[in-house]
Amino acid sequence: MLRLDAITVCYGKVPALREVSLEVHAGELVTLIGANGAGKTTTLKAISGLLSLASGSIEFEGVPIANTRPRDVLARGIAHCPEGRRVFPELTVRENLAMGAYLRRDQAGIADDLERIFAKLPRLKERIGQIAGTLSGGEQQMLAIARSLMSRPRLMLFDEPSLGLAPNLVERVFEIIAEIRREGTTVLMVEQNALAALEMCDRAYLLETGQMVLAGAGRDLLENPHMRRAYLGG
Repeated sequence: MLRLDAITVCYGKVPALREVSLEVHAGELVTLIGANGAGKTTTLKAISGLLSLASGSIEFEGVPIANTRPRDVLARGIAHCPEGRRVFPELTVRENLAMGAYLRRDQAGIADDLERIFAKLPRLKERIGQIAGTLSGGEQQMLAIARSLMSRPRLMLFDEPSLGLAPNLVERVFEIIAEIRREGTTVLMVEQNALAALEMCDRAYLLETGQMVLAGAGRDLLENPHMRRAYLGG
């Protein structure tokens, strides 16, 4: 479904990613793990068109998308739920959700999707008219996820979805992501909680200083000595 082939991304003249390759197959939940500054967020931004490639290629469903405008990447079926939630703080919950569907014209389908989201996240329905900037951190994260879903993506990119959340909310966020995957949306997730990410994913990649150093099934990486020593505290 998604293929990155030897992509290099630079900030100025400094490479942030060096010939990184990865694949995500339809229906999978794949996680990308690494320390701060390893290049995880840069990878997601390159996929979604927020950063240009210095070299390499990105294909989605067989179509090249490298250096494509973010709007066009979204239109092809890739939604990006960014780190730090990034809701529109001056807009209401309803208006934020509408922004997630701004490329769509099927009003009946949008209404149906809203109801499905409210069934999954009833707190958002209770807050429908509230200004998003006044929501709690957990509520803002739920809103960011819901807003991304409103585009009906075939691939969801999650960047640190558990960052800054209380433990009970972290568990709920992971439940929602697993449910999104079960309902048919493919997921590529960057996540600081390596243990939780490896336990729930099909496959995982480890980035270190902009280079891919490990790849394999989540259960295999859980037992990898380097992964356990550096990222799992064992």
